[in-house]
Amino acid sequence: MSDPTRTYLDFERPLAELEAKIEELESLTSSSGEDAPDVAEETAKLRQKASEQLASLYGKLDPWRKTQVARHPERPHFHTYRENLIEDFEKLCGDRRFSEDAAIVGGLGRFRGRSVVIIGHEKGRDTKSRLHHNFGMARPEGYRKAIRLMDMAEKFGLPVLTFVDTAGAYPGLGAEERGQAEAIARSTERCLTLGVPLISVITGEGGSGGAIALAAANTVMMLEHSIYSVISPEGCASILWKDAARAKDAAVAMKITAQDLLDLKVVDSVIAEPVGGAHRAPDATVRAVGDAIEASLAKLEGLSAEQIRAKRRERFLAIGRVEVDLG
Repeated sequence: MSDPTRTYLDFERPLAELEAKIEELESLTSSSGEDAPDVAEETAKLRQKASEQLASLYGKLDPWRKTQVARHPERPHFHTYRENLIEDFEKLCGDRRFSEDAAIVGGLGRFRGRSVVIIGHEKGRDTKSRLHHNFGMARPEGYRKAIRLMDMAEKFGLPVLTFVDTAGAYPGLGAEERGQAEAIARSTERCLTLGVPLISVITGEGGSGGAIALAAANTVMMLEHSIYSVISPEGCASILWKDAARAKDAAVAMKITAQDLLDLKVVDSVIAEPVGGAHRAPDATVRAVGDAIEASLAKLEGLSAEQIRAKRRERFLAIGRVEVDLG
């Protein structure tokens, strides 16, 4: 049955009309309590048409539409992944310097039998939780908490899993006064020097330093319709053209999609999403992410701290590397 509470993006309007019609026919059948072969046949035809239209729409998403999908409010958030992939989760709070930052959540748990440290941006699901988590935009305390958890992971030899979904670090006055740039730099540095496996998944938006602070990993993966960039398309358009309305042009120019970044070797792999995006089948998406993480961890098992650091260093040095034939 179609979901009448589903949020539709602008480019999904034709699909929304079809699914609304399906919902209407199903309601009529349900209220009458009688079998209606003609109605059932019409519903089946509309379902088929809706399915084909959904596949067509998502088979040719441009970078701006992918940006919209990456920001979809019903897309699985960190809480969804943590709840379904991590057992015996123990949340750890505070940076031991200033306060707790709910935009980044982290702690200890078990991932498919392995003890791990898990860290991720949480945007929140409704108005109350979004305000509590500051829409996933972390302050310095969040990054310093992440550093503390990574220190703990190295001390006890635990792999680190990070889930990135943020528009960027919080740009408020208080955050800048408490050293936002320094905290991001330190967190990025800690990722790079970590002597245990670090696996990162871009699940929605990977925005600016707020993302790289958790994503300087051995393996960086992106969901098919996620984005990863140094600045938001709107911010880029405001700087280059003094017009935020040209965000679509900026999204194309910046190469922010998973497919573009895989070609540029910025990310290591792309995790396929169900037809229609992760928000239409969150359970399948979570399983796919879990399988990808498990496979990546297996490749790093048995390596020494020095080997893990060396592989991570080589991975980042290879980005943008071009071989030139001087012969």
